Amino acid sequence: MSEQEKNREGNIKGRIEAILFVAGEAVAVKDLARALQISDKELTGVLNKMKDEYDYEQRGFLLKRFGGNVQLATRPLYSEDVVRLLQPVQQQSLSQAAMETLAVVAYKQPVTRAEVEQVRGVKCDYSLQSLILKGMIEEAGRKDTIGRPILYRTTDKFLSHFGIQGLEDLPPLPENENEPEETHPGDEEILTT
Repeated sequence: MSEQEKNREGNIKGRIEAILFVAGEAVAVKDLARALQISDKELTGVLNKMKDEYDYEQRGFLLKRFGGNVQLATRPLYSEDVVRLLQPVQQQSLSQAAMETLAVVAYKQPVTRAEVEQVRGVKCDYSLQSLILKGMIEEAGRKDTIGRPILYRTTDKFLSHFGIQGLEDLPPLPENENEPEETHPGDEEILTT
């Protein structure tokens, strides 16, 4: 890489840091590229280099990418130091019911309230409303069936909260060993004595 190319890349990195620092929240990659007047491809290359540099140097912040967004965030390794200084109000964590509801929405989205309740076996109105208020899920239209029930899906805040770039990064669902194997007519065992 020539000296001129290094200077250009350094300039772009500084501009990215300034924008992300001032924004304080996730910025769409396409909006960032437009603001910097560079191609999405060039921006992606620079973002990848920045992420690698931050990780290698164990900087106090890291570059998070999720969905089509990018954000500067505090490196978890140093979060206790930040908490000791700032002593923020404890954030309320998600209840077990909300986590179960969120898992159903994440893996089966878009999904209706009735479909979530069918999987969980209990009413989920409160959990769904709580997740909407926390910004973890959102309405995704209506299902084309009788009553046109609301469909729910996860948000970019969900991706950010769990540190994943997209739904394809969700861990695979465990196979339930307690479930009976699916049988089909004609599959009966023939017992011989």
